[in-house]
Amino acid sequence: MIPVKQVIEADLLIVGGGIGGLMAGIAAGKAGCKNVVIMEKSHARRSGSGATGNDHFNAYVPAIHGDDIEPVFQQTMQSLIGSFKEPSLMHKFLEKSFDLVKMWDEWGVNMRPTGDWECKGHALPGKTRAFLKYDGSDQKKVLVREAKNVGVKFYNHHPVIELIRIGDRIAGALALDTTTEEPSFVPVRAKTVLLATGLTHRLYLNAPTPAYMFNTGHCPNCAGGQGLAWRVGAKMVNLEFPYTHAGPKYFERCGKATWIGVYRYSDGKPVGPFTNKSDTLYGDVTSDIWNSVFEDVMRKGTGPAYMDCSDASKEDMDYMRWAMKGEGLTALLDHMDKEGIDPHKNGVEFMRYEPILHGRGVDVQDNGETSVKGLFAAGDLVGNGGCGIALAAYLGWVGGQAAAEQAKTVEFQKAEETAAMKEKMELFSSFMDRAEGADWKEANMALQQIMSDYAPAGPNKVRSETLLKAGLNYLGQLRQKAKEQMGATCSHTLMRAAEVLDLIDCGEALMNAALARKETRANHIRADFPFTNPLLGDKFLNVYLEDGEVKTSWREIRQVEK
Repeated sequence: MIPVKQVIEADLLIVGGGIGGLMAGIAAGKAGCKNVVIMEKSHARRSGSGATGNDHFNAYVPAIHGDDIEPVFQQTMQSLIGSFKEPSLMHKFLEKSFDLVKMWDEWGVNMRPTGDWECKGHALPGKTRAFLKYDGSDQKKVLVREAKNVGVKFYNHHPVIELIRIGDRIAGALALDTTTEEPSFVPVRAKTVLLATGLTHRLYLNAPTPAYMFNTGHCPNCAGGQGLAWRVGAKMVNLEFPYTHAGPKYFERCGKATWIGVYRYSDGKPVGPFTNKSDTLYGDVTSDIWNSVFEDVMRKGTGPAYMDCSDASKEDMDYMRWAMKGEGLTALLDHMDKEGIDPHKNGVEFMRYEPILHGRGVDVQDNGETSVKGLFAAGDLVGNGGCGIALAAYLGWVGGQAAAEQAKTVEFQKAEETAAMKEKMELFSSFMDRAEGADWKEANMALQQIMSDYAPAGPNKVRSETLLKAGLNYLGQLRQKAKEQMGATCSHTLMRAAEVLDLIDCGEALMNAALARKETRANHIRADFPFTNPLLGDKFLNVYLEDGEVKTSWREIRQVEK
């Protein structure tokens, strides 16, 4: 049996030390919460998708946009981060966004790298620009410092592998101490919990390099928050619409709005209708509007499509290179330098990446609380208000404040004595006792194959009732085989085994949501329901566990209060 190292208590336990988690910790600490704990799978100083930087922060900036927030709201809802988001939550976020920007600027994140507020990229020509250009290369270092200043306690290399619910509310969690080769358990009694584990990769086959599943455009987070929330009965939303990003071919990196150029065919003709010359203010928004463009041109034989920066000025190219560093694209820059790739002279082919759960997952209220009392969520694992660094910062901030206030009214419960925690300890101990068992990679690759075959994302692939039911059957078999046969040799491989089980749960939730949505909408293409049902246009679909059974229900989308 894996030993129990210690039992700890937290008024607020934050799972994940990325942007959302750190902002939650800072907000709770400033609100007077004295016992805030962040448990991070890696190390909070350089973890998550914002580990090495970002350069776009969605915000309403009065000095740029004037007194009317509505044009910024409309552009935000139409942008790549606006899809499937709750209008009420998004509007409240924008109202607070400039306060967050100024806060970061005061703390030392470079929000005015050119000397003044400036919005660029991810915008249609002539329309309102809703993304503030900034240099986030040191954002994690700054936020960790601010969290420590308000007394937040950090447990790095402590992935949380289970949440504990007693009655109708959250009561604690089970973490793994992976700081040494031999793992140990750390049960947590928690009055409130905030999940901030980021988006989910490794659910589908990697698009450019199927044999290398860690070639990802974001941090290769793996379903931690979504899986944890799912198992304690939290309602999930928009899982049936996995997101697909795009970027340089074979070398997955996000940041396409940082490129200053035009998407062109090999004969020089622009791929999209929005621009025919490089533009530092707007970029080429084609891939935001036509999400499957790079896949479509290859399928039709009209591709490849290239990012062409040849008409940009030297000053623009210097600016682009600086912005890429702020975005955290240092590995891409190093590779181009090593291989002699000059975007000013060489077209860079782009491609569509595999489906991921980015801004798909946990359904939250406008203050970040889930359908389970005492459980909050922030960041890219949120399904109706996550996706993007600014929204992670906002939900972390309001969620941390709300959780801190709620914790004042709650008593600790002995989560470590529950049957659920003991069952989880026994399962993970069995993996360590089975050192010669199946490797976690085998289970992960099997999952990717099942998801890609039976619940693929459109527009060029379809789903159906027969496919989805077959896929669910295979997922059930895979979960059982994984529990019976998977082995682990050290704390690291045990952590990977935990990720695989979370991913399988995410796959199950996604397939059940896709089965319940009997229509075609966005990249959810049902061969047996090829039409879009207008009666569902103002509704969200929830999928959740209730007494061990999968349930689905529809709810109205919350609109902006007038």
